[in-house]
Amino acid sequence: MKYILHFILLFLILSSCGSGKKATENNVKYDPAYINAFHEAVRMKTRGQLDEAIRGFETCLTLRQDDDAVYYALSELYLLKNDRVKSSENIQKAAKIDPENIWYTQELAYMFFETGNYAEAVNYFEKLTKEQPRNIDWLYGYAESLVKAGKTSDAIKAYDSMEDQIGIYPELAIQKYRLYIQLKQEDKALAEINEARKTFPQDAQLIATLVDHYFQRGKEAEAIKMLEELVVADPENGRAHLALADIYRQKGDQKRAYAELKKAFTCEDVTLDNKMQILITIHDNSFRVDPEVFELVELVVQLHPEEAKSHSIRGDFMLKAERDDEALKSYKEALRFDKNLFPIWNQVLVMEYQANKFNDLYADSKECLEYFSTMPTVFLLNGVACNQLKKYDEAVTSLESGIELVVNDRGVEAEFNAQLGEAWFGLKDPEKGKTFYEKAVKLDSQSTLIKNNYAYRLAIWKTDLDRASELIDEVLKISGETPHYLDTKGYVLFMKGNYQEALTYINKAHNLRPEDPITTEHMGDVHFKLGDKAKAVEYWKKAKELGSSNKVIDKKIEKKEYYDPIY
Repeated sequence: MKYILHFILLFLILSSCGSGKKATENNVKYDPAYINAFHEAVRMKTRGQLDEAIRGFETCLTLRQDDDAVYYALSELYLLKNDRVKSSENIQKAAKIDPENIWYTQELAYMFFETGNYAEAVNYFEKLTKEQPRNIDWLYGYAESLVKAGKTSDAIKAYDSMEDQIGIYPELAIQKYRLYIQLKQEDKALAEINEARKTFPQDAQLIATLVDHYFQRGKEAEAIKMLEELVVADPENGRAHLALADIYRQKGDQKRAYAELKKAFTCEDVTLDNKMQILITIHDNSFRVDPEVFELVELVVQLHPEEAKSHSIRGDFMLKAERDDEALKSYKEALRFDKNLFPIWNQVLVMEYQANKFNDLYADSKECLEYFSTMPTVFLLNGVACNQLKKYDEAVTSLESGIELVVNDRGVEAEFNAQLGEAWFGLKDPEKGKTFYEKAVKLDSQSTLIKNNYAYRLAIWKTDLDRASELIDEVLKISGETPHYLDTKGYVLFMKGNYQEALTYINKAHNLRPEDPITTEHMGDVHFKLGDKAKAVEYWKKAKELGSSNKVIDKKIEKKEYYDPIY
């Protein structure tokens, strides 16, 4: 409502109107007590003391019940207190006392409109427009009330009256278009838009209206033509660019589709979530990544450099393109901006494990546990990193904590037990190591990795070599000629003293993976035992070049003697 009461002015107008006998009556009615009560109420209202002002005006009503200005003031005060019911009651009383007061009529018109009584709003706005037919605000209110009241044809006439005074405007043309569409007069609806476009040919609202119109009626060619005009008239309309991109994509014009997507991605009305959804769809439905997609991804990162989402989607695309180092870098960048994304943490930890980046895995898994202290897989990966870095005491602590969190997952529980076995072997307690490895094998009898690692650990310790042979034979039956497993088989045979047979398996492993330092060193070991020291030293030197972690590798080369490994 637009209450515009000026209390003192109204009071002066009311107190000074009339002459002769009427003036005498006013002098009787407006006695000093009434005047004082009125002025005091006005002062309270001016100070913002609404309740006191209401009580003051109600005091006025005890002295006089026919002062419309008081009811008007009370209406405004109750509106300020958000009491629309009492506000409505008082403005209607004011209008009843003075039905010719145009301001009361205006307040009633807006009041009925805002409370949804559109039929009454129409009546009062009609009265206003008859009083001042050139008042644009009232004409607009009248037209809107007619629309809400369902009097569509009359509403169009009201808008026409507005146009006669202010000329053609896009907003009015669009409103009339909608009304004609309701009346199923499509030709007149289009005529309104086209007539407005003569004055405003590049108005984006008018063009967008035509775009929607043609699409809704299946007139694709006309719609596309208008859409192409729209992106020229409103280049920051991201939705329009997205729509064009989709059309070009459906037509197989990928170059233009990507061009429109790039434009859309720079528009403010296309949110990061919108961009993410588009990129996720492309990612999930593409076998290969087009160069243009990488441009879109980089654009998202450029536009949203401090959003974890932008870096995570870049990581997804780099991973899909088998650019693992860049993918890992992007995922870690995502975590820099949001530490509470477990799927990203998990991706980072798994990639570090797969890349043998155990220092990074150790540090990152510890940090991850600060945020996700109930995730068993994080404890497991932390335990793996500890074992690889020979932090065996830490490994035991982490693994024992994590295994308590495993629920109904024999595979994961087996991995925990296997890593505990590794830790205890590392702590030079082979009996405990065997105990945990046996639990692991029992929990997951199909895990070739667990059986292979257990067999290899037994071979290094030269203990239970028959059990080691049994385990690695089971692995080879399942996995065939896998280099890592062939090497373990050969090493078990080596420790059992079957050097010639050991050479057969280790040589196969070496031929399949000649750059592996462990297998290369084993080639030297078995040749030494077969009496060929020169070849043994040659392989040991090569193993050192490849990065052997055996602490006695230099001693073996220098002394040209075999020594049991120390890792």
